Amino acid sequence: MFVPFTSPDFDKFPDALKALLEENESSIKSLLQEKKRDYRSFVRPYMETFEKVDLFFTPLAHLNSVENSKRTQQAYEASLPLLSHYHTKLSQNRELFEAFSQITGEDRAQQEVVRQELRDFRLSGVDLPEKKKKRLETIDLRLSELNNHFSQNLLDATNAYELIIEDPKDVEGVPESDLELAKTEKEGKTVWKFTLQIPSYMAYMTYGPNRSLREELYRAYVTRAPKNQAIIDEILRLRDEKAKILGFDHFSELSLATKMAPKDEAVIGFLNELADAALPHAEKEVEKLQALAKEDGIEELESYDVAYYSEKLKKRDLDFDDEMTRPYFEQGRVLQGLLDFVSELFGISFEPVDVPVWNEKVKVFDLQERGETFARIYFDLEARKNKRGGAWMNDWQTHHEDEKGAEHPASAFVVCNFQPSTQATPSLLRHDDVVTLFHEMGHAIHHLFSKVKERFVSGIHGVEWDAVEFPSQFLENFAYERSVLERFARHHETGRPMPETLMRKIKQSKNFLAAMGILRQIEFALFDFMLHQKLYQGDEIQALLDTLRARLALIKPPSYNRFQWGFAHIFAGGYAAGYYSYKWAEVLSADAFFACFDSGRIRTDRMDGYKHYILERGASEPMQELYREWLGRGPDPKALMKLYDLVDAR
Repeated sequence: MFVPFTSPDFDKFPDALKALLEENESSIKSLLQEKKRDYRSFVRPYMETFEKVDLFFTPLAHLNSVENSKRTQQAYEASLPLLSHYHTKLSQNRELFEAFSQITGEDRAQQEVVRQELRDFRLSGVDLPEKKKKRLETIDLRLSELNNHFSQNLLDATNAYELIIEDPKDVEGVPESDLELAKTEKEGKTVWKFTLQIPSYMAYMTYGPNRSLREELYRAYVTRAPKNQAIIDEILRLRDEKAKILGFDHFSELSLATKMAPKDEAVIGFLNELADAALPHAEKEVEKLQALAKEDGIEELESYDVAYYSEKLKKRDLDFDDEMTRPYFEQGRVLQGLLDFVSELFGISFEPVDVPVWNEKVKVFDLQERGETFARIYFDLEARKNKRGGAWMNDWQTHHEDEKGAEHPASAFVVCNFQPSTQATPSLLRHDDVVTLFHEMGHAIHHLFSKVKERFVSGIHGVEWDAVEFPSQFLENFAYERSVLERFARHHETGRPMPETLMRKIKQSKNFLAAMGILRQIEFALFDFMLHQKLYQGDEIQALLDTLRARLALIKPPSYNRFQWGFAHIFAGGYAAGYYSYKWAEVLSADAFFACFDSGRIRTDRMDGYKHYILERGASEPMQELYREWLGRGPDPKALMKLYDLVDAR
């Protein structure tokens, strides 16, 4: 039942995709001609056409991110107009809309499918005059192209830069494992090359002793892809126009139409309230950093100093350095430990399988419950040149039941950019990397554990965007707990367990400079949301960001900082007017964590309920209702303050 991963024949794109879409259109036309229209005979086969597209196209989109090349780019870009036209045509089809209007689902999941479909038809302009429909189609196509161009510009700019360091004094203090990866030769002598790929970039920003070189690297990072400024302007114009065509005052209102947050004021109020709680703590944190920098003769702490002095302060105050953890977190052992932990939490198992993959370092496992295989997961965890930066989970197959009653399994990809392994050195993770892996695994099991029979609300499909981070944040909280770490934290050379003192320091470091981190996320979230509350263009965008930084950035970034050029979440991803979702969902994840983990002990009854009500039921009901069914109450906002030790902030 699993579709094997095979590299697409790039030369057949877009023709093969076009043929599939035409076949789907013919199937849908036949469905509309049937006089009998009930859920099983109409909606189920309609949803199956979407699964066919995902099964066919997802491998290409995936390869364009993880093994990017001219061939993947050309095939991907040639496909975008076809997909955009196809989905717009369906979403604006009045006959389809009327067919769904006549159908009543037999259970809560089916009813939710119908509700969401009718909502999405309206949000796609199904009721609009033909001229406006055509304009929406043009906008959607152009936006998909612009998102891709933004992402490609960022990848190209990241790969184009390198900093060559020749003086050994300028790399003193940089961990040996990072130096080994940076080491290269120039004119017969050893030098060190640092790039803008995150493992390399963060290694020098965190440990590099030469302040001028840190600034040089930082400047290159925050001024990447200047071509993206024009793309940003056009994206914002098109989003604003789209919202107005659909009857909204601005794009943020359109964005909230499919989210938990009820209105703009709720989002802005939530973020400002959290900022007010964090500010007093952040001011004290900055004072400590500034005092430490002054000991080195630095009178004014700059953005390119923050990671360096944060690490020094952590070392001084907690006697803790992230590099102390790296020898204990060999990638393969961490992954196996995570799989074992998830297996015990939820009563399943992961079985390694030998199947086709796109890179020799990819690992694949089948998920089994009571001896039956129900899902498959692919892990691609190491950084490489032609791989998009960051970490993400991408769904491929979705668990569902088709019109004939046949059950289809789920599959997903987990992608990270950890320090790559070499013949001489294994891939060793910092604890932050361990947290990232737990986070993405939380997304994956949300998709893979689904037992929902209806594809459109199964797994992560149909989940409100400001709730979708809940399961990922929930799982990452366990990555700080001793009872979890001791499962896999062993020295990669000696096999000795991580000392208890070091595990305690990891837990203590969880909220180290946490208020500064919260303010940074709020700055991003407010910038994103306010950017979509009216039309900003050109210098107005930077002016908005500067205004927010005046209040929230206690260490002001240099005037050359153009963070927005690299803000892929909102200009190349799905987070436009939705970046606040990370903090919104964290209210749920914090409350859920405290409900399930009490005084170092996992409450199995609560965890069983979490699996049943949250993970297995996808979007068969709105998240607020599923949460209330699980715990008998809504989420407690105070849990977020408790998670960050900000209870006494005011």
